[in-house]
Amino acid sequence: MTSSPPPPADAPSDADLLEAWRAGDAAAGEHLFARHYRLLKRYFRNKVGPQYIADLMQETFVASVASRERVTDASRFRAYLLRIAYHTLCRHYGRRSRATPEVDLDEVSVEQLEPGAVSVIARTQEQRLLLEALRSIPVNYQVVLELHYWEDLKTDRIAEVLGVPAATVRSRLQRARYALQAAMDRLARSREVLESTLTRLEDWAARCGHELGGSSEDR
Repeated sequence: MTSSPPPPADAPSDADLLEAWRAGDAAAGEHLFARHYRLLKRYFRNKVGPQYIADLMQETFVASVASRERVTDASRFRAYLLRIAYHTLCRHYGRRSRATPEVDLDEVSVEQLEPGAVSVIARTQEQRLLLEALRSIPVNYQVVLELHYWEDLKTDRIAEVLGVPAATVRSRLQRARYALQAAMDRLARSREVLESTLTRLEDWAARCGHELGGSSEDR
């Protein structure tokens, strides 16, 4: 899976940084966000145009500062950040769809909301197929699959991120997998690529997630 690598053994934990940040140590907050930079970049990169990524990450950081006292358990910090990122994404789509600001993310896809705006370069045909298929299914299906495959989040953590019951996450994951398979079947340029992607879906998903996060120097 593609979740952020653990910090070095001698590095302060998320819990230490969060406690220091709450106590007024701004540098601890910056360290905490730097540690999870790739997480947020990966989250936005396959959902919006490249010109919006930095602003949406900044908006997420600002919102997390304003409500940091709500985080009572440092082990939930990633879920906390991703929940703010999800709401930031929803607001972005609302701003982009001024005629209908209440966008139904259970119905519309990234490709419908921002056609041609996402320009992620895939290294293989399988990765290209997977990324295109994800952008062609409803946004909430795309989100739940990426949280599952890229961030290795369990059902209860995904429920925290999306603010829905765990049972809803389980049913949404099932529907999302069916939708993704149908999209790949429709978009595949060859049966060979389709079968390769489907039979090794977790491997291809992990590779995509890793590459979408960029390198630690890619700031």
